[in-house]
Amino acid sequence: MELPISRLIVVPVIRDDDGRVLLCKMPPDRGVFPGQWGLPGGGVEPGERIYDALVREVGEELGVSLLSATPLFFKDGVHEKTVPGEGRILLYMVFLLFECRVDAGQPIRLNDEFSEFTWAEPSRLGAYDLNPATRETFSSLELLPATDARDEA
Repeated sequence: MELPISRLIVVPVIRDDDGRVLLCKMPPDRGVFPGQWGLPGGGVEPGERIYDALVREVGEELGVSLLSATPLFFKDGVHEKTVPGEGRILLYMVFLLFECRVDAGQPIRLNDEFSEFTWAEPSRLGAYDLNPATRETFSSLELLPATDARDEA
């Protein structure tokens, strides 16, 4: 059996002043969870500090400045990632989650890693086609009932 590639992933849980959570939708042909809603974030580059990776990922993916980041928890899992032109690769991913605030004066400008975004009311999170990792995260944060996370995994 082939051992998966290991990746350290920073994941911001971003809320606005009204308590809504930023969700991003993956395009249908790429990523670990194609076509599903989830949280932004990405890999820590070799030699990069975790906070610096978080600042970089928020800037690259969302086009906004990170104002604050508080560590929440980590989790891991093995996932397949769809890479255009390369097919699917197996990854062992360690997700480092942070509660984050971004500059509300800057508009969200997605890069090509996502097809759309929304600010979701916590009471409406269960209505989205969330990827399993995001459902588990929201369940851990008590934003979704634990049964919702298990039902979708």
